[in-house]
Amino acid sequence: MRQVRDGLDLTAEQRDFISLARDFAATEIRPAARTVDEADTESPLELWTRAAALGLTDLMLPARLGGGGIEDLLTQALIQQELCYGDIGIGNLLTSSGFTAGPLLALGTPEQQARWLGPLCGKNPPLTAVAVTEPDIGSDAAGLRTRAVRDGAEYVLTGQKTWISNAPYAEFFVVFATVDPALRSRGVTAFVVERDRPGLTVGPPMRKLGQRAIVNAEVFLDEVRVPVEHRLGGEGEAFRGLMRTFDASRILIGAACTGLSRAALDTATDYARQRVQFGTPIIEHQAVGFRLADMAAKVDISHLLTVRAAQLFDRGEPVAAESAIAKVTASENAMWCAWAAVQTLGGWGYSREFLVEKWLRDAKLEEIEEGTSDIQRLIIARSLARPR
Repeated sequence: MRQVRDGLDLTAEQRDFISLARDFAATEIRPAARTVDEADTESPLELWTRAAALGLTDLMLPARLGGGGIEDLLTQALIQQELCYGDIGIGNLLTSSGFTAGPLLALGTPEQQARWLGPLCGKNPPLTAVAVTEPDIGSDAAGLRTRAVRDGAEYVLTGQKTWISNAPYAEFFVVFATVDPALRSRGVTAFVVERDRPGLTVGPPMRKLGQRAIVNAEVFLDEVRVPVEHRLGGEGEAFRGLMRTFDASRILIGAACTGLSRAALDTATDYARQRVQFGTPIIEHQAVGFRLADMAAKVDISHLLTVRAAQLFDRGEPVAAESAIAKVTASENAMWCAWAAVQTLGGWGYSREFLVEKWLRDAKLEEIEEGTSDIQRLIIARSLARPR
C-alpha cells in the first residue's frame, strides 16, 4: 500500500484513528464492496452498526456530545481517505453523520445540538439526511423553492427535494427552505424535520450508476408543520452556514477521491507486476509504466491539495477557492485513475473480477455532487477576479 509523503507531524491520537480506519477498511469495507454494489438499493446497515461500535461513525462529532471529538478537518480528511481506500461509497456512508452535523454545529443552539446530535453518538446511531437539492435547483442553493411560511409558533414547509442521501433510512432531515424566494440567499433557512411528521413522504430508492452503498430518494413536503424551536438560527441565516458546510464537505470529497485513486493505483500496480506479456511483466513496458507514474503523480497532487485546504479550514481562513481546487482536482484525478486501472487490467478491468470497473462508476459521482466540476471552476475563477 503506497502512502503519500506529505511531511505531516501527526499526534499519536491522529495516527491511532487513521490506523483504526485503515484496518476497518481492509477487514470489513473492501471485502463487502462487491456485495453492497450488487445489492443496488440497500445500504449495508450491519456494516454501519459495526463501524459505530468502533467509533467510526461519530468520530467527527464533539466529545461534549459523546462523539469522538475529532473536530479538526485535517484528521477527518485523513481518516476519510483510508475508509474510501476500502470503498468510496461505503466510506462516505460511514461518515455521513458529519454532513448532518455541519449545519447543526454552525447554526444550532447548544440545546438543539444535544437533542439532535447526541443520539448520533454511541453504538446504535440512526441514519440522518440533509435535504438541499431540488428537481430544478442543484448547485444554485440560493435559488431554493421549498417554502417555509411562519404560522404562529410553527412553520409550514412545502416543496420537493431530490437526490437526498440516506433518505429511505433517515430518522430526521435537516431541510433547507426559503422564507421568500425573492430574497435568494437572504431567505434560506434551515429546519430539523422528523421523518414521522405528517405530510413528509419519501419516494422509492433511486437506481444509480455507482456508490450504491448510499441510497438516495426524493423527499416530499406537503404542508409539513414544525415548531419554531426546530429552526436552526434565524430566518435567512442558513445560507452562510450551508456554504461553510460545503467548504468542509468538498475537502472531504477530495480526501475520499484520493482514497479511491490510491486503491486504483495499488490494484493496477499489483496486476502489472504479475501480468506477463511478450516475456516480461507489463510494468516494465514503457506505456504501462508511464501510465502508473501518471497515476502516482495524480494521487500525490490530490492528497496534497486536500491537506492544504483542510489545514486552512482548521485555521478559520476562507477556503472557498482552495476547497473547490481540491474537489475538482481530486475528483477528476479519481476518474482518470479509475480509467487507467481499467486500461491497465485490460479485459479483466472491464469485468467484475476486479473492483476497478466499480471504482470508475463510483468516481463519476464526485465530479457532480455538491457542485459539479463546472461550478468548482466558476468558484475558482471568481476568486481570481477579485482584487488582491
